[in-house]
Parts: sequence; C-alpha cells; structure tokens
Amino acid sequence: MKIKFSDIIKFVRYDMWRVTTNEFDSFFKRLGYQIIRTIVLVARGFGSKNLNDTAKSLTYSLIFAIVPILAMIVAVAKGFGVADVIERQLNASFLGETNMVPTIMSMVQRYLDTAQGGVFIGVGLLILLWAVYSFFQSVETAFNRIWNVHKSRSILHQATTYIAILVLIPVMIVCSAGINIFIHSTVESAFHAEALHQFFQTSGVKFLQFAMCWLLFTTMYYAIPNTKVDFLSALIPGIIMGSLYQLLQMLSVYIIASLGRTSIVYGAFATIPILMTWLQYTSLLILIGAEMSYAIQNNEEFEYEQDLNRMSRRYKDFIMTYLLSVIVKRFENDEEPLTVHELAIRDHLPIRLVNQLLGRLVETGILREVYTEGDEEKTYQPALDTHKITVGMVFDRIETQGTEEFLQSPSPEMKAFWDTYNRLNESYNTSLDSIYVNELLKNA
Repeated sequence: MKIKFSDIIKFVRYDMWRVTTNEFDSFFKRLGYQIIRTIVLVARGFGSKNLNDTAKSLTYSLIFAIVPILAMIVAVAKGFGVADVIERQLNASFLGETNMVPTIMSMVQRYLDTAQGGVFIGVGLLILLWAVYSFFQSVETAFNRIWNVHKSRSILHQATTYIAILVLIPVMIVCSAGINIFIHSTVESAFHAEALHQFFQTSGVKFLQFAMCWLLFTTMYYAIPNTKVDFLSALIPGIIMGSLYQLLQMLSVYIIASLGRTSIVYGAFATIPILMTWLQYTSLLILIGAEMSYAIQNNEEFEYEQDLNRMSRRYKDFIMTYLLSVIVKRFENDEEPLTVHELAIRDHLPIRLVNQLLGRLVETGILREVYTEGDEEKTYQPALDTHKITVGMVFDRIETQGTEEFLQSPSPEMKAFWDTYNRLNESYNTSLDSIYVNELLKNA
C-alpha cells in the first residue's frame, strides 16, 4: 500500500494531535508519538520564535561577556586553589587549538586586577558583576520567550541563580580533572599493554568531557527558565545538546587544524571567523535544546490544537459544564478532588482545554483551587453551595465577566438594543436556572 506525501503531511499537521497521550495502550507507540511531536514542535518553534536571530544576538553578548565570565570562574577557582586546572581545561578545548588561551588568560588577569584596584573602591568589581549579570539575563530572557513566560525573576533570585551556576562550573571542572587522574592511575595499574592503556585512558577522558557537558546543559535548562521545569524535560535535551556541542567542538578543532596554509596568510585573524561561527552555533544549540525542553514538557498542550482554534462556543460551554458537574458530583459524594491531569485523562480531553475552562470557572468564583498537604498539583472544588449552582448562573457569570458599558457616548438606538438584549438573555438564563449542575450527570 502506497503512502502519499499528502497523507504524511495530514498526519503530522492534524491526525497525530487528535489523540491524547493517555489513550495509547502501548508504551512504545506513545513514545513514538511523543518523539515525532517533539521534533515537529521544535521545528515550528525554531521558525516562529526566530531562534537563529536570537542566537546571533547571544553570540555578540557572549563575545563581550566571555572575559568577565572567565574572570568570575577563575576568581572562584582561585578561592578553591585550583586556578591552574581551569587553564589546562581551556587549553584542552577548542580555544586551545586557536592559540588564544594565553591572550584570554592575560585579559582575565588584567580584568581581575582592575576589579581589585579600581579608581573607586568596588567600581571594577561592580562592572565585572554587571557584565556577567547582563549576559545571563539575556540568556534567561531568551529561555523565557521560548517557554512563553512573560515575567522574569526578581533581581535577588536572578543573582543567586547565576552565582550558583558560576560556582558549579569550576567545581565540575575540578571534579572532572580529579576523576581523570583517578582513571589514569587505575587504567595504568590494570592494563600493562600500552595499546589497551591508551584506549581506556582516551575513552575515559572523552566520556568525562561529554558527561560534564551533559551536566552543564541540563543545569541550564532546569535552572534558568522562570518556570517549573521537570528534570526529565531538562535531562533529555541536556544529553542531546551536550553531545552535539562536543561534536561541534571536535569539528571546529579539525577545521582549525586543516587551515594551516590559511593561517600563514592571515595569521591569528584566521581563527576569528571560526571562533565567531563556533560561538554562534553553540548559542543556537543551547536555544534549540531549550525549545526541545519546552516541547517535551508541554507535548500534551498541543493535542487537538487545530480543532481547539476552530471550536464552537456551544461545544466549549458543553465541556465546561460537564467538567463542573463531575467536580460537583465528586464533592457531594465526598470523593478526592481531581487535578487537571486526572480530569483530562478521565475523558481523554486535551489538557490545554481543561486548563483554560477550569481557569475561567475559578476566575468567576464558581470553583476554587485547592492544594492538599504534600501535593504539588492543585485540585478543584466548588466555591459555592452545590445546590445553588445552576446552568443559568454559570452561563451568566461567564458571559458577564469583564467590563461592560464603557462607551462614553453610545447612540440612543444602541442603548435601547442593549436593554432588549439583556431582557432576552435574562429570560434565557432564567429558564436554565431550573437545571442544577449536580443533577446533570444523574439524568445523562
């Protein structure tokens, strides 16, 4: 049976979103759908959120902030007495191949000297801290835009998060160096053959480099967005993007090594465009990983997306009333209240729609959010006497929520029409006031 290209497009755009995650009876089928959905969401996010332009912006921010960031890392490392380990790790990275580490380290040292002995006491240190803070704030803004978060952390919260990341980096490097020494000594004593010794030592060092990148990228995706990120949603892109970053670094080293002839003509300038390209693609990898983290955690939010955008008001009111009746009935039967996920799973509803409808019922004072002790997710219970909640009252509260009659000079004809409209609407709601929400499921 031939599969048409149009069928594939239809499946990717519509069909695979018209099934909720909890409907799959096979783990591997559910996993397959989630992987395909994540790839599609990342591709959509890449274009709609202009990740390429954001990566270019972050590249220039990183160029200006790289020396202050390294100065902070070296300052922390000096506090631990391991500043030389940082320099050795830089020499072992892509920067070492560009022969720029001595220049960068001399700039770092001058920066630290300036910070310690500024014209005014503390001015140099404040400039250093501000440069680091500005870069991390740019990264957080980019991450928040990807996560659709419109509010940043407080300055104090930002400062503590950024300092924690900067302290973690030298600690990771030192731990990596220590484990590297341990592997070297263990392998040397265990394998006397030179070939085996070289193989296991090289493999151990490479694995540590990858593991350190995995930890660093995972930490960024988990800690920087101003929202709660599931650890698994940070770990998966952390491992994938950390690995791709290492491969990018290997490719850059290979390109630098292959440009010996070019370097003779351009000298040190030959490495500048490669360094800029490396920084840009590093920024792009970081942003794609953040988009992947968002897509993994919010996979369910895009179920029935096309249908929800075209949903009729009548069908939306029906589902809202149904959810309310379920919550009211469980409350009257003294059953445990349900979370958003549990309500969505119960009837295979898209979680995005359930969130939206329950939010409206909370805003109008018909439901209230409840956090039980030890539970992280909120549940929902009636905010009114259940024997007073009628369908007419629910519709009236939903329809009248928000501002009305704010026009300064409506025409007499418009005023008369408004009065007539209200009378008709009131008579409609009065007829629905005889139908109580707690009786709906009984008669269904």
